[in-house]
Amino acid sequence: MRHLINILDFSIKEVEELIDLADDIIANPEKYNEACKHKILATLFFEPSTRTRLSFESAMLSLGGTTLGFSSASSSSASKGESVADTIAVVSGYSDILVMRHPKEGAPFVARKHANVPIINAGDGGHHHPTQTLTDMLTIKHEKGRLNNLTIGLCGDLKYGRTVHSLIEAMSRYTGIKFCLISPKELALPGFVKKNCLEKEGVEYQEFTDLEEAMPQLDILYMTRIQQERFIDRDEYIRLKDCYILTKEKMELAKDDMCVLHPLPRVNEISVDVDDDKRACYFKQTLYGKYMRMALILKLLSLKDEKEKDDGKEIVLSETKCSNPHCITTIEQEIKPLTYVDDHGTTRCAYCDKMIK
Repeated sequence: MRHLINILDFSIKEVEELIDLADDIIANPEKYNEACKHKILATLFFEPSTRTRLSFESAMLSLGGTTLGFSSASSSSASKGESVADTIAVVSGYSDILVMRHPKEGAPFVARKHANVPIINAGDGGHHHPTQTLTDMLTIKHEKGRLNNLTIGLCGDLKYGRTVHSLIEAMSRYTGIKFCLISPKELALPGFVKKNCLEKEGVEYQEFTDLEEAMPQLDILYMTRIQQERFIDRDEYIRLKDCYILTKEKMELAKDDMCVLHPLPRVNEISVDVDDDKRACYFKQTLYGKYMRMALILKLLSLKDEKEKDDGKEIVLSETKCSNPHCITTIEQEIKPLTYVDDHGTTRCAYCDKMIK
């Protein structure tokens, strides 16, 4: 059975098949009205969400299926102390496919081991968000006509931004990609992402602290909010939360055909006076998200009997616990510590991918 935990679970060929399927759904929606008749999608959102949860529910309903689930941990048995493993084991018996969001990194890795239906990761802490990345790629393909030979600016929270990490992993597999990494030093892209994605694939990148300096060369500007919920230190969040605000004046520095993307929700990092700019694509992006999730549901249901893809990691039991405070192992003590060694010889947590010290 195939799952989508990390964007790299799908090959470039499979991603392009998903994009083609989403395009066909856009062009011929009536053809798919009953494609998932009598199928049930379970939405397990241990963390609040609007767009992602509703887009999945809308996607399944548009395919003729039904949905069940919860929208926060407080409305589930997690509030009573039930483990992720037990929740998944129970709910996968009630559904045909399951989508999950969790504030702790590595929770979908745990879920995959205890499910008998396909699992879709809808975001785990600051780790991965593969369905947002598929949405981003469909948007880029429609707006720019290609997924190669692009200069992509990533602005804001590059440290905790799971959408940023997943997009880098996905786009690093295409030719002619250059990244402009725009952030304060405190929220810079983690070193292991640079090493294991950008440097491993030989992808060109530059780091900036000034948005205006990077703007003129960008084909895509991917704005992100500074995420209060990822900070342990509230004072640090207050100090950094307004470090980048995209305004109409700053847009004058950009190319005429640049596209502005944002995974949403925004707080104030994009001024509302940018919304009327023809280059503002973030609301289109949300609609593309529904079509891509329709394609993904169909794809995973069709692959239900296929063997899970081997990612090549040799995972072993470890005596050392992960020290990452955002890792699922910090709240579910019965989970066994597991590690793997990456291509650079660094031992990492199998759940959250952080280095084991």
